[in-house]
Amino acid sequence: MMIETVTGAIPVENLGRTLMHEHLFIAFPGAWFDPLATFSRADLIAEAVRRLVQLRTDHDVRTFVDPCPIELGRDVTLMKEVSEKAGMQIICTTGFYYEERGLPFYWRARTEDEIAELYIREITHGIGETGVKAGALKVSTSAPAVTDQEKKFLAAACIAQRVTGVPIITHTTDGCAGPEQQKLFAIGGVAAHRCLIGHCCSNADHHYHRRIVDRGSYIGFDQIGANHFQPDEVRASNVAKLVRDGFRSQVMMSMDRLCGHLGKPSARRLTSEEIARIQDLKSRRLWQEHTYMFTDFIPMLRARGVLETDIVSILEDNPRRFFAGTVLPENALY
Repeated sequence: MMIETVTGAIPVENLGRTLMHEHLFIAFPGAWFDPLATFSRADLIAEAVRRLVQLRTDHDVRTFVDPCPIELGRDVTLMKEVSEKAGMQIICTTGFYYEERGLPFYWRARTEDEIAELYIREITHGIGETGVKAGALKVSTSAPAVTDQEKKFLAAACIAQRVTGVPIITHTTDGCAGPEQQKLFAIGGVAAHRCLIGHCCSNADHHYHRRIVDRGSYIGFDQIGANHFQPDEVRASNVAKLVRDGFRSQVMMSMDRLCGHLGKPSARRLTSEEIARIQDLKSRRLWQEHTYMFTDFIPMLRARGVLETDIVSILEDNPRRFFAGTVLPENALY
């Protein structure tokens, strides 16, 4: 089976170690109109290449999935250039963000069939005239529940998934509404194992995690390092519980980090102390580093009894099975 990357199709067997939810660049709608927002494409590319080369050489990462929503500055020509220069396979997606921070007015006015037509075109023909094809679908929803507008976009993703066969990667806000997403995917005719329910680690409740995996979807512990949502000690303990309970084959790990952004992405104004801390980390190249999961978080897993074979399987076997569309192993305890 072939999987689309930004530089062309590759055999699914060639995915290798995969980060399932990362970003090269984000620009929230309206950021381009901020005269104080500076942006150097050349500097961004250089920084992204540096990070991805480090991931490849130091931690054997071969594939970087960037599920940037269409309206959040998705730039597939930039992704392609970074991929070629860094020697990293990059997979992009098609789909929009959640209602509060995305869903452009024009597309809110479209029917689910019209939205699905866009998604299908970007998967089968390519994004614009770039020739770059999306390798997965992106679905985003709000907290505490999915809005009516978001249900329309989710239904469109279901149509596109059934037509194209590519999997779905989701954004949940504050670790809410994952089970509701699963219910809506089922109504839309999408099998649970074709869906990765994202950002579940923003919810500390292990029972919430069990609801996701018990219904047969992949679960995203994909905001590792985002301690403003949950401490990583909690994330590590919850991953260890899932592995111990026999759900290793459904866990995905990633960090949801950026190589660069335009403007001020924070929903609130940062304090002077926070700004100073960020600038200090940037000066030492420690801000939003994409190596954090390997250098800091995985040792937490080992300390909780997660084996090296478990870690390798989560980072290599699970992404390959997810993109191939293979059903989950019958024996959850492997």
